[in-house]
Amino acid sequence: PPGDTAGCTFCHTSPEERCSTCHQRHQFNPAVARKSEQCKTCHWGKDHRDWEAYDISIHGTVYQVNKWDPTQFDMSKKLADADYVGPTCQYCHMRGGHHNVQRLSTVYTSMGMSNADRGAPLWKEKRDTWVSVCDDCHSPRFARENLQAMDEACKDAGLKYTETFKVAENLMLDGMGEPMPKDLAPDWSGQHIWSLKIGAYHEGDKYGGKKGESGEFRMSNCSDIERVCFESVGYWMTYIFKGMAHGSWNDATYCDGSFGMDRWLVKAKAASEQARRFTALEKKAGINWVPAEFWRKGDYLDQLSGMKIVKEFPGKTIFDLCPEPGWLDTH
Repeated sequence: PPGDTAGCTFCHTSPEERCSTCHQRHQFNPAVARKSEQCKTCHWGKDHRDWEAYDISIHGTVYQVNKWDPTQFDMSKKLADADYVGPTCQYCHMRGGHHNVQRLSTVYTSMGMSNADRGAPLWKEKRDTWVSVCDDCHSPRFARENLQAMDEACKDAGLKYTETFKVAENLMLDGMGEPMPKDLAPDWSGQHIWSLKIGAYHEGDKYGGKKGESGEFRMSNCSDIERVCFESVGYWMTYIFKGMAHGSWNDATYCDGSFGMDRWLVKAKAASEQARRFTALEKKAGINWVPAEFWRKGDYLDQLSGMKIVKEFPGKTIFDLCPEPGWLDTH
């Protein structure tokens, strides 16, 4: 919807390509672009908690306490010549002034939300590069121990993620959390596919949609258990990943990271158990439940791109209507 996406576009369109986004249009001072706060404009929030993780980490604390002292943080120097008392975002992610920020990252897939084998040979070069940045100030062994700690935290998060989704999957397979019916509102892409039909669920038609088709995470107009699954992986799992990556252990545990995933797993199990109990009672009482009208339409749902596609392009999805990259920006 235009209202919801208005804020998104300020980061996710041309600002991603413009020098002045980081260097500031009216100053265009490299010293400004070297300060961590410059990244804060975009890189914070529930699903990409970079600033918060850095800010409350030991590195972020060192920066906040000392950033006013030019003898500790001399921002007039090029990054290649920087000798800071602690790392800034730019020092690690743009080491030496290199502008490919993802080059120095351990995000292998989906912002850390996928169950990837983080130690696989495929990632060796990325991991070695990551360690090489840390050993500017620490020993390589220290860096690798922290990388291993992040691996273990992500692995535990993956177990919780898998179990949470399994609870929702079993409920759906048993007929109590069925794929999105055709008479309900579509997702933003114009599809009527179970929102959790992603990844491992691509291949089964029992999850709704055709083989290989993917569902889209729903922020609204979905069952509570689907929303719980989305938040568990989209928010709490990324808190864990980002927290461990930035040395913000509180973020990975208490601050809705590990603790959040624990709570959302309980919520998923409770929602599943309640649905099963209600189904048994309704069956015994002969109640035929029909979804309420507000699942089909509403003032907000009418603003969704999916509703527009269904009305104006029957049988199509947003993916059918995108002949080339950038098409959505102008249509």
